[in-house]
Amino acid sequence: MSFLDFLFTTPEVKRKRIFISFAMEDKQYRDFLVKQARQEKSPFDFVDMSVKQPWKQSEWKRKCRTKIKGCDGVIVLLSKNTYHASGARWEMKCANEEHIPMVGMHIKKNDKGAKPPELNRKKVIIWSWDNLERVIESF
Repeated sequence: MSFLDFLFTTPEVKRKRIFISFAMEDKQYRDFLVKQARQEKSPFDFVDMSVKQPWKQSEWKRKCRTKIKGCDGVIVLLSKNTYHASGARWEMKCANEEHIPMVGMHIKKNDKGAKPPELNRKKVIIWSWDNLERVIESF
């Protein structure tokens, strides 16, 4: 590569691998977040690593841990359902055990629900384009 090629070559931006943890009752919000990220004008970009198909209970924790370990960060969609969602709570516990950065994000501005203890000492944000961009860049 010549010096001029080097000067005018833009570095390729690495897409972040993000695990999205959510209560099953909030699946439509996960779908909306993924759709939002795919828009051309989106200020952020990530690869959705959340579980899309139900796995047999015997395989679920093993496969889920493998996915989480392969991610740059975890975004937890917070709602009134999250505190009682055993699967999402396990995913948060797993992210903590694997030392994967994790951020909680309220899916509703005025209807937040209780913060699970797995998010203690973790940042919690309100869902917005700017907040998402900062969080994803920080992973």
